[in-house]
Amino acid sequence: MTAEATPSLVEATDGPADAGPSVRGPRARTGAAYLRYVAGKLGGAAVSLLAVLVTSFFLFRLIPGDPVKYMTGGRQVSAEQLANYRREFGLDLPMWEQFTDYCGKALTGDLGTSYQFRAPVIDKITEALPNTLLLTGTAFVLYTALGIFIGTRSAWRNGGLSDRLHTGLALTLYSIPSFWLGLLLIIVFSVGMGPIPGLFPTGGMESGGEEGFAYVIDVAHHLILPVVTLVAVEYGQTLLVTRSALLDEMGSDYLTTARAKGLRDDLVRRRHAVPNALLPTVTLIFINLGRTVAGVILVETVFSWPGLGGLFYQALSVPDLPLVQGLFFVFAAAVIVMNTLADLIYPLLDPRVGR
Repeated sequence: MTAEATPSLVEATDGPADAGPSVRGPRARTGAAYLRYVAGKLGGAAVSLLAVLVTSFFLFRLIPGDPVKYMTGGRQVSAEQLANYRREFGLDLPMWEQFTDYCGKALTGDLGTSYQFRAPVIDKITEALPNTLLLTGTAFVLYTALGIFIGTRSAWRNGGLSDRLHTGLALTLYSIPSFWLGLLLIIVFSVGMGPIPGLFPTGGMESGGEEGFAYVIDVAHHLILPVVTLVAVEYGQTLLVTRSALLDEMGSDYLTTARAKGLRDDLVRRRHAVPNALLPTVTLIFINLGRTVAGVILVETVFSWPGLGGLFYQALSVPDLPLVQGLFFVFAAAVIVMNTLADLIYPLLDPRVGR
């Protein structure tokens, strides 16, 4: 063996030893890219929350009406009494001072004191939140499951009679205002129309006086019409998004290969097409999940449901500025947080995202 051959052997021997870092390099770069992606999304969410905080303060001060006069109950009061009310709630301070005071307290979780209830805003929100989650959470589970189920089957039978019927019905219901549909259901199924007797309560969450299992049945009875209203209006959006995403996937080569291997259409749909088509649907699900906290203001108002939506409508009529501001911030924050969670989950569903 010549001396000239020795360096080449050394290089050949050293080569594999250096291969380790080069193999781990792409994985490390991928992790760093994901961390930058997460940091960017969290930073964007923080900026959005700050913008909502500023907007919620100035936006609702454009509402006509004097909250101090509402607090007097329409009684004749002296100018000195009105001044005392304004001083009590800080309405006599300059606008910039009110704003800095509001932001400082909001960052510590203090959303102020309601004018009409004379109670902390956060307490009123906490009190009404479970009622809203019961209504919108129940509707969310139903219309999401219904929309995904019908959407996948409509896409797989694209152009068929059932696809045209489901798509047409979904578009029709999605275009109907929720408050109008709610009023129609109350007229037909609560008040009664012709041979149809009044089967359900016209509003509220309970009849009162019930306990135990009877109370659960009573609340469920009051829950049916508002839930039906929300499901009828909202399921079409999930159906159409799922159907469109699945139609885009159906022309892919890997589905043709799966069929060529002898897999049944049902297995091809469930194991291959649907999982890869769910990314747009995941976005919609998280957005709708954020909206469950906000509730549906018009539906809760029509059915007199004691949730956050009804509380928001009640606060707007005063206007109860701290309560309106606090509710608006909570509604927007819920959507922003859920949108951010969806963005963080995307790379787990599709590794191409965030790289």
